[in-house]
Amino acid sequence: MNRWGKGLLIAALVGVVAMAFRVSWNALRDVATATGADETAATLYPFVVDGLMALALVATLVLTGDARRFALRVLAAYTLASLVLNYVHGLVPELHDKGVDWGRLADWDPANWALVLLATSLPVGSIYFGSDLVAKVLHHRPIEHPTTTPNHDESAETYANRSTADLGVSTPAPITPPPAPAELEAASVVSLVKPTGRAPVGVVAAESTRPRQATGRVPDVARSSRPTRTADQLLIEARSATADWSDRELTAEGIRKAVRTSPAKARVLRDTLRAEREQSAGTDEAVAA
Repeated sequence: MNRWGKGLLIAALVGVVAMAFRVSWNALRDVATATGADETAATLYPFVVDGLMALALVATLVLTGDARRFALRVLAAYTLASLVLNYVHGLVPELHDKGVDWGRLADWDPANWALVLLATSLPVGSIYFGSDLVAKVLHHRPIEHPTTTPNHDESAETYANRSTADLGVSTPAPITPPPAPAELEAASVVSLVKPTGRAPVGVVAAESTRPRQATGRVPDVARSSRPTRTADQLLIEARSATADWSDRELTAEGIRKAVRTSPAKARVLRDTLRAEREQSAGTDEAVAA
């Protein structure tokens, strides 16, 4: 809507509000006269009620949050009060006559008391609520929106109008695994120091707390030159080493240390030697018998 149309709409609204105020002004003036107001107070009474309604309406357009809700409550309360007083004015024909009883708005006493209380409390409420609404409007700080340049708005609109098919989609580059490192051949170890067969006095090997890592295949040069013994050779060495041992001393651990072999082979040798001793003991008993 252009500026001329907005001006015309506001002018029409002001005209309607002014005519409605004139109609309500007559009823509120007669109600004020019935409650004991003089001629001047009765003339100003409609401005107190309907004028605060206009003030509350303007405050709702300016304020935000809780302050705006408070202004709406004031607007609703005074609109309802004005509606009730206009309704009573239409129900009681005596209010149209200047000779109406002072302080009499209804025949039933409780209703009359409630209506008089409502009519006389509206001016006091206008003073309180009107002052509060004006203070809230004066202390209100509007929310500042960041200003944007015309070029920025144009570029944002152009980007929003673009279809998703026009937008460039970034394709991630394929990930190629790194080449596996080639196995390095183990370098041959050459000993440059002639072994003397004895350790130097006062030299202690330093103990390392870090676990040793696997270094790969042991070169042939670094391996022991001792030939692998067969089972018969191990049995012969075990017989000679344990010839003077007792049956109690004939253990797998003792045989392992004596012939320097593995624990599994030492257990086999132990069982074999014990069997031979038992067989020899049985043969000797048979000969003695």
